Amino acid sequence: MPLAPKDFVLSPEAMERTWSQEEALAYTRWLATRHYENFHVVSFLLPKRLHQDFYNVYSFCRWADDLGDEIGDPRESLRLLAWWREELAALYGGPARHPVFVALAETIRRHDLPREPLDDLIRAFEQDQTVTRYHSWQDLFDYCRYSANPVGRLVLCLCGYRDAERQRLSDATCTALQLANFWQDVTVDLEKGRLYLPLDLLARHNCALEDIQARRATPAFRGAMKEAVRVAQERFEEGLPLARRVDRRLSIDLELFSLGGMKILDKIRARDYDVLSARPSIGKTERAMLLLAALARQAFSRAA
Repeated sequence: MPLAPKDFVLSPEAMERTWSQEEALAYTRWLATRHYENFHVVSFLLPKRLHQDFYNVYSFCRWADDLGDEIGDPRESLRLLAWWREELAALYGGPARHPVFVALAETIRRHDLPREPLDDLIRAFEQDQTVTRYHSWQDLFDYCRYSANPVGRLVLCLCGYRDAERQRLSDATCTALQLANFWQDVTVDLEKGRLYLPLDLLARHNCALEDIQARRATPAFRGAMKEAVRVAQERFEEGLPLARRVDRRLSIDLELFSLGGMKILDKIRARDYDVLSARPSIGKTERAMLLLAALARQAFSRAA
């Protein structure tokens, strides 16, 4: 039975094993399709030839995320993330041993993936171990530049896009998605000791940290959340033109991500910005409606 990252690093047998390429590809496919998160890494809209590449890139991200968030000890997480960075450096310098890197090697070669966005993601997970508060919007955007934007750039590379303008639009979308996730998961992050609402935003609205920690959705907190939702909405709108500048099938996926993120923002507005008493989420029926809406828009556009 394959092992998820946390169990894998605790298994001397798994850590010392030599993996063939076939075994490594099977492992990343398993991790991407069977992992505990309810997240579809590959949609039916993406070309079949790219499925394994997406599994491989996702597995790298999943491992880095788990080494940061699932270990339970920041010092041990930092040690393991440093090891993960060394494995990445070894991959770009020669043959790999870990199954994720054995699988990823062919994806990197086939698509000429740069090392920088992969390194940046590790940096974000390292930052999570030492930084739990952000003073300003710029501080938070700088974090998103490492935690979210590299994913969009990797997706563009896999699909054959490398120009600066598409990367700029992708960065806006990925930052917006990260912000929407933060606002959806304020209480989840509090359990980890983290808060991503900028401190100067809270100060402007006279929102006390003690009220947030006590899960009190005061008028001050709602005012801060209203501004936070507006900032995320602006980033979504900035990135929306990207969907019209890529292949039709990727376009639908990108539109779905944006629509899903903006739907979360709508859910927060509908709750009068109270994300402390319950976590806003999107149901399966709503997801299906978003897909139908995206398909209808694409069909109308093609007909026009």
